[in-house]
Amino acid sequence: MARKARFSVLFTVLLSVSSPITAQTLADTFVAAYQNSNLLEQNRALLRAADEDVAIAVAGLRPVLNFVADARARYSSLQPDSVTASLGLSAEMTLIDFGRGRLGQEAATAQVLATRQALVDIEQRVLLDAASAYMDVRSASEAVALSRATVRVITEELSAARERFELGEITRTDVSLAEARLAGARSNLAAAEGDLAAAREGYKLVTGAYPGQLRPPPALPRTAPSVQVAQDIAQRTHPLILQAQHQVTASERSAEAIAAQRHGSVTASAQINRAFPDRGQNSTTGELGIRYARPLYQGGREDAQTRQALARRDAARSGLHQTVAQISQQVAIAWANVDVASARIAASQQQVRASESAFEGTREEARLGARTTLDVLNAETDLLNARTTLLQAQAAQQIATYNLLSSMGLLTVDHLGLGIPTYDAEAYFNAVRTAPLASPQGEALDRVLRAIGRD
Repeated sequence: MARKARFSVLFTVLLSVSSPITAQTLADTFVAAYQNSNLLEQNRALLRAADEDVAIAVAGLRPVLNFVADARARYSSLQPDSVTASLGLSAEMTLIDFGRGRLGQEAATAQVLATRQALVDIEQRVLLDAASAYMDVRSASEAVALSRATVRVITEELSAARERFELGEITRTDVSLAEARLAGARSNLAAAEGDLAAAREGYKLVTGAYPGQLRPPPALPRTAPSVQVAQDIAQRTHPLILQAQHQVTASERSAEAIAAQRHGSVTASAQINRAFPDRGQNSTTGELGIRYARPLYQGGREDAQTRQALARRDAARSGLHQTVAQISQQVAIAWANVDVASARIAASQQQVRASESAFEGTREEARLGARTTLDVLNAETDLLNARTTLLQAQAAQQIATYNLLSSMGLLTVDHLGLGIPTYDAEAYFNAVRTAPLASPQGEALDRVLRAIGRD
């Protein structure tokens, strides 16, 4: 009975895995992943590049001013040689483009909004990877603890088998069976320790550091009362759907801008030059002009560009419908996975209770001679498998729940309430949207760059 009590206490302690106050929580893992993700940094830079497209579109509506310096030498057998130098300024500005510039700016802005949603989707992927890495380490650690406990228990069984063999109660075969089972348990322990090492490396990849002691995961986050409600939320909030919507807008504006090219444009120009000839007096000339031009024949290029833009618009619209369908499917699958994991936990808990009772009863009957050593070892194996299955089901439930949140578009730092500063996508956009020069706007841009560490 003392050995049975030691066995029960041993597994209870190992499975509870009490955590010190300084242990890492799942929220700590989320924060570390968000703050140390190279993938997020990469896509933030891509977003800033998209922001600059708006500034480029704005700059296209402004005057273009050029400084021109020119020097020419002329040699002729009939006239004296001459050298002429000149300095000048030239300016050109589009006065009327029939909406092309405005449409281009709107298309660029829509693409920025689409890229922001792509960044949100990357954030969800990073946080889901963090949850998976956290649960992998937790599961691997508990598997190692179970394997070590199993090695200890079988070692005790082997010692008892050897004692009973010396007393003539069992045969040498029973001892060999216990020895073989102990060797298998040690092999399983080595494999579990290898899985733990791999899980720790995966955790480091996601968070930037190896895990310390991990606390048990918190209560499952709230999702939705039904799969239909979850799908409705996803259609309103999932970043991939929002990204596809903005891409449709961008493609529509681009198609309109290309169609407007057939109307041509009205441009104004101004030029002033100061000539410095080697003979004669210096002279200053100026010129003002206004020009309207529209294409008449481009070999079919304009029509091809228009058809191409319309085809891309249609592709974007179809892509939006497909994305909505795929996200709805992902929500349904994630919901089913949560239900399956919950059912597995309930069944595994019953299996563990039954296996514990069977193991204790089998070992007690073996002491009375009604069971063999093989029966005890088989019962012990069944109990280990049941506990392992329960651990796997609990981890799967956590991952399935966070995957459901992700499929709904809610696995973000803000929704999880992690309470940390997040990347401000508006700050850089507002600083560059007007294509600032050396001005108070330029100084504001410098401050934004310093704040994000990109000056």
